[in-house]
Amino acid sequence: MNLERLPNEEKLSLCRKYYLGGFAFLPFLWLVNVVWFFQEAFLKPTYTEQLQIKTYVKRSALGLVLWVTVLTTWITIFQHFRAQWGAVGDYLSFTIPLGIP
Repeated sequence: MNLERLPNEEKLSLCRKYYLGGFAFLPFLWLVNVVWFFQEAFLKPTYTEQLQIKTYVKRSALGLVLWVTVLTTWITIFQHFRAQWGAVGDYLSFTIPLGIP
């Protein structure tokens, strides 16, 4: 999508939709929001909707960082302690690795 062809009101609406969509456990939308709208928010000359777009981009970046941190922490803990958790670790696994941990 070419953002340069959209009017500023449509840019703000699209940015807001991606920001709110990230709350539906879709942090990829926050990544898309940050990548697509970073230039609009911080590098373009000032226009009226830019302040709100900046807010959505900053919040999307913060949400994305939090999601990545939580997910990385969970993956690390799960990979490290799965074998020690016994049956609970096996029930949480999609596939059960064979062999001795």
